[in-house]
Formats: sequence, C-alpha cells, structure tokens
Amino acid sequence: MLHYITYHHKTATEWVTFVHGAGGSSSIWFKQIREFKKHYNVLLLDLRGHGNSKSSLKNVFNEKYTFDVITNDIVEVINQEGIEKSHFVGISLGTILIRNLAENHPDRVESMVMGGAIMKLNLRSQILIKLGIIFKSIVPYLWLYKFFAFIIMPNKNHKESRSLFVREAKKLYQKEFIRWFKLTSEINPLLRFFRSADINIPTLYVMGEEDYLFLPSIRKIVSLHKSSQLVVVEDCGHVVNVERPVFFNEKVIAYLGGQKTI
Repeated sequence: MLHYITYHHKTATEWVTFVHGAGGSSSIWFKQIREFKKHYNVLLLDLRGHGNSKSSLKNVFNEKYTFDVITNDIVEVINQEGIEKSHFVGISLGTILIRNLAENHPDRVESMVMGGAIMKLNLRSQILIKLGIIFKSIVPYLWLYKFFAFIIMPNKNHKESRSLFVREAKKLYQKEFIRWFKLTSEINPLLRFFRSADINIPTLYVMGEEDYLFLPSIRKIVSLHKSSQLVVVEDCGHVVNVERPVFFNEKVIAYLGGQKTI
C-alpha cells in the first residue's frame, strides 16, 4: 500500500486526488493543500519508491514496473479509503497515470486536471530518453535527473521547480530510478493511443507557455477532443502548480466547481 494523507472536509462529499510525477512526491503539492481542502476532501499520495512509499521487500525483486502496475497502486488507495469517484489532479508523468486510470477505471474518475501534461514525446524528448537508456546504469542517476530537469525546465524562472524536483529525487536510489526509467519502453504506444481516443471525461490541461517540449501536442489534442479544455499559463514552464500556484489553484478550483468558462 502506498503512503498517503487525507484531509476530510466537514461537509463536502467530492474528492480531489493529487498524483505527482517521477522523482517527485506528494510534497510538490504544498502550495495547493490549503486552498483545495477549503472546498474538497483531499487525497495526497506518494507513488511507489517515492516520498514515504518505500519499496517493500517483494518490490525489491520486482524488476518490471508497468503503467498498469503503478496505476493499480492508486486504485488500491482509493479503494482503501472507500472513494467511489474522484477528481484527479496530476503533474508531468502523473498525468499519464491519471489518463491510464481513466482508461482502465472510467467509473472512478469524475474529471482530470493535467498540469504539465505529457501526451507526446517530440524528437528532442525521444533523444533524451535514448541517452538515458544508454547511460542509466553507468552515470549516477542524480546527474541524469539534473540534466533532464534542466532540459525540461531551462529558464531562470523555472529554478524553484528544478530545485524542488532534484531535492525530492535525492530520496530515490539508483535501482528505483532505473525501474521507473524502464517505463519509457512502453510510453510511446500508450501515448499514441491516448491521443487517438477521446475518453469523454471532462479534462482540463494547464500548461506553461514555456513548456516547449509538451505544449504543442496538447494544443492539438484539445482541438480534437471535445471533452478537453486548455489553459496556458504565461511566463511559466513545466511545473505550473509550483511556478504559478495562485493562478493554478484559482483556475482548477473554478473548473472543478463546474464553471465552464475558464
């Protein structure tokens, strides 16, 4: 069972579940908790091997992580808490897990908020992953992670996001990083399927205008999927909830509250 924290609202019945990205932890949502728990029941979780979800003995010998395996970890938590349906808010790789959960368990997903969403890897992203595959067992993982963080979040105003993710990544260890990195072997066909299928669940993409690796593909998806909307955050990079928390909180809470004009 993953480590998780819940905040129960006195009267609200709706839940919002936050899913962080690879190398992060539930602590990346620290700028969201105060505002969201005013309106909703809130669930924060640490993905396996991250934060306080330390790998169990059986997982030490489990060499193969898949998106379905990681997604089922999340379902196990909401089952444990008796949450029949939730809004899901994700960042970066967390958005892939949320979209996969919606595919496998659509009845459990009220809506999806995808911050810094990854729905297609451009040529530069694919080259980065190939370099990572070559060097993942040779170079200390933290060097690789810092390199990837700088490529994805290169600007001065992205520094806080870079520092936060590198600080959280230090809590991982080499073998855990490699297991997560091997997920990239199944990412392209999965994303191709997600782009082609409009799942018909309300989806809000919140993307930084400087998120140059991933924003172009999201613009195209939103133009094709009727259930999707896009908010582009000015002067902002990949990790929108950290760089522009007030804007992020206002837009997402308004969306979850049913206001269609964002």
